[in-house]
Amino acid sequence: MNNDALLVGSIWDLQLGPGGLTTGGLPTFIDVGNSFGAPAIVEDNLIYQLVQNGKRVMMMGDDTWLQLFPHHFEKSYPFPSFNVKDLHTVDNGCIDHLLPSLYEEDWDVLIAHFLGVDHAGHIFGVDSTPMIEKLEQYNGVLKNIIEVLESQSGPGGLHENTFLLVMGDHGQTLNGDHGGGTAEEVETSIFAMSLKKTPSSLPPELNASCCEPHLDKEKMCINSIQQLDFAVTISAMLGIPFPFGSIGRVESELYALGSGTMNMESINVGTCQTQWNIESWMRDYVNVLCINSWQVKRYIDAYSASSVIGFSSEDILHITDIYAQAEECWSHTIKNWLLDKNESCDTILQFKSQIDAYSNFLASVAELARSKWTEFDLKMMGVGLSIMLITLVIQFLGIKRINRTCGVYFPFPGDSWTSFGLILSIFIVMIRSCSFLSNSYILEEGKVAIFLLATTGILKFRNSILKNKMLLEPVVFLLLVFVLRLTIEIGLSKQAFSSGLTTIPVWMYIAEIVPVLALVLLAYLLYWSIDDRACWLQKFVISGTILSYALIAVHWTVESKLVSTSLMLQGFGKGFIPRIIYAIGIGQLLMLALGRLFGKERALDSRKGLILKVVAMLSSWSPTVIMISGKQGPLVALASIIGGWCIMRLENLEHESKNGSIGTLSLSPLSVTQWSLLAVSLFFCTGHWCAFDGLRYGAAFVGFEDFILVRQAILLTIDTFGFSLLLPIFGLPFLVARQYPSVQSNQRKRFIFVQLSQAYLIYGLITATTVTFTVICVTIQRRHLMVWGLFAPKFVFDVVGLLLSDCLILLSSVYYFS
Repeated sequence: MNNDALLVGSIWDLQLGPGGLTTGGLPTFIDVGNSFGAPAIVEDNLIYQLVQNGKRVMMMGDDTWLQLFPHHFEKSYPFPSFNVKDLHTVDNGCIDHLLPSLYEEDWDVLIAHFLGVDHAGHIFGVDSTPMIEKLEQYNGVLKNIIEVLESQSGPGGLHENTFLLVMGDHGQTLNGDHGGGTAEEVETSIFAMSLKKTPSSLPPELNASCCEPHLDKEKMCINSIQQLDFAVTISAMLGIPFPFGSIGRVESELYALGSGTMNMESINVGTCQTQWNIESWMRDYVNVLCINSWQVKRYIDAYSASSVIGFSSEDILHITDIYAQAEECWSHTIKNWLLDKNESCDTILQFKSQIDAYSNFLASVAELARSKWTEFDLKMMGVGLSIMLITLVIQFLGIKRINRTCGVYFPFPGDSWTSFGLILSIFIVMIRSCSFLSNSYILEEGKVAIFLLATTGILKFRNSILKNKMLLEPVVFLLLVFVLRLTIEIGLSKQAFSSGLTTIPVWMYIAEIVPVLALVLLAYLLYWSIDDRACWLQKFVISGTILSYALIAVHWTVESKLVSTSLMLQGFGKGFIPRIIYAIGIGQLLMLALGRLFGKERALDSRKGLILKVVAMLSSWSPTVIMISGKQGPLVALASIIGGWCIMRLENLEHESKNGSIGTLSLSPLSVTQWSLLAVSLFFCTGHWCAFDGLRYGAAFVGFEDFILVRQAILLTIDTFGFSLLLPIFGLPFLVARQYPSVQSNQRKRFIFVQLSQAYLIYGLITATTVTFTVICVTIQRRHLMVWGLFAPKFVFDVVGLLLSDCLILLSSVYYFS
């Protein structure tokens, strides 16, 4: 390779794909969502400027480009990009069109967006075989591209002035995910190669690259570039206007490489010709920075004049002074250069000083924008926070009103353990809520929830020892908490952990057999729950669930590497079985809804009657949740059943200690708090966390290959919140499904109503309290360095969870209340 190459470590503010790279401005948090359902970019951008200045742009690969720039491409070959299980369609499409296009003259800028590595990371992890195969494929493609370009890079050749950029728009975690703010997610690489014959070297004062011999003893230079600088640097290299909203700086090394003025070979830097070339390049670069600074100053002035908030007068005055000093310095530099053209050394120093002046201005603007760019409407934030606080008060008053209306009340010091349970519940909820004020505790939220859950288990164990009753349940509960703690610990490295074990034959058999055995156990528990008291509808629903479990086992068997099956059977198992399970689930829910609306309502006056209603509802949802969650689903379902059974049994112990007294609160808040903490723990145990890289995108395509936004969004929501919200909320009546006080039958319905109302109101109050503190946290930390990478995603997840919880509580109330 006789051409120059530059390896650049790029740092992106957020992983935004094409949109954030082409505008040159700082990203906002909402841009992350636009990366999934991308609207057309209406602000000035690099692609728009290319088209406006007569450049013919060709695109191939990720179809997101067409959504962002619908009318900008001379030719385009888009391919569907949202099926993360598809590693090859986009890449093969790029390969089929890319190499032939290199022999054509119908384009000026060619964009080929490959996706296989991104999808392989999401599904298999960074150390997986599919990832290695994809990287090897890319290496071969890149080698072929360079060979074609070099073969036609001679004088008068088709690619004499071609410039090659190979880059990623984000990094990856060890899991292969991205979307957070860690260094491994926001840092990636750019490989740049110029086919021009470079006449001179970049001045050492401006060359921050580290150049060393690489492989075949050719020099490879390594440098870094910020996301802000990308759009303006490419614009300067192509000779088009900068995007109006860009605030970056033209990067010297990449610009020099693109303009053909970076020579990696050693030359005699003392010759007159070299000095003249350096001076000429620096003069050109200063002119570029002058235009760059003028454009940024113009944009800042326009932004401050039109924005409601804008920058403060002190900030505007500060950057105006820096810009004025740079312009004044440039005027003196031009005069001195015109007067003393023979004094090359002095001229070079003056140009270097001028470059520093413009760079200082651009760096000051970027720093100011990073610190104050996002506009926060404090009044509206205050209104939102006030609404949340008012809802907390209303929910608390609602609990008190129900208690007063139905003749029960919150305990006072006379009932020592119940009073202690109420105080402990408030204390635990407040500890967890206040932990959101720290970014470190948000990162360890799952461990905090498990710790608090273990604390309640230890206290329950102590109470059981003092009463010498139910010693088994708290021991089982604590063992379950320990297992959940281990699963949370390996959750962040789940892909790397599992991929390393799949090479062990014993683990392969265990990983295939244990989930099926767990399904069998779940089916047995459902069959055991059917008795003569169950109506025909409940029996039919439970039987349908058992059938769905059998279909899930068949689906996993067909996909197993341990069993050889025909291609037809594999296609049926992969696509149709999940859809059959979804259809059965929808049918079960419709039957329960119709039975609730038009069927004869059985009096809800027995423990078994309530349990059957809960089991019917949970059994309708569980196959879909398990199917989408994968082979961890049955194990998580068993863990939730064991945890719920322990909490319910220990609640019974408290109920028995009251001897059915009507004058005390019939449902302990501590049990509901434990239920809530268990649900939060299950969220993290299933490999999720409150960030966009914590979403398991592959779950949205279980049973489907094509992408339909609403359908895939529903499946992804069920996977994300199935075990943490959907099943826990519909299963909450288990806490009140126990022997009721010895009262007349006409009073039992009132007690059931009170207990269910208390359970759902307390659960909703706990959820709303934690979300309120998340809102307070985001308000306080709105200028924090990690606001977009950590606090804002946490806010989005919690708000979505609160809205979903409220909807599920409403549906549960309609279903369970007579």
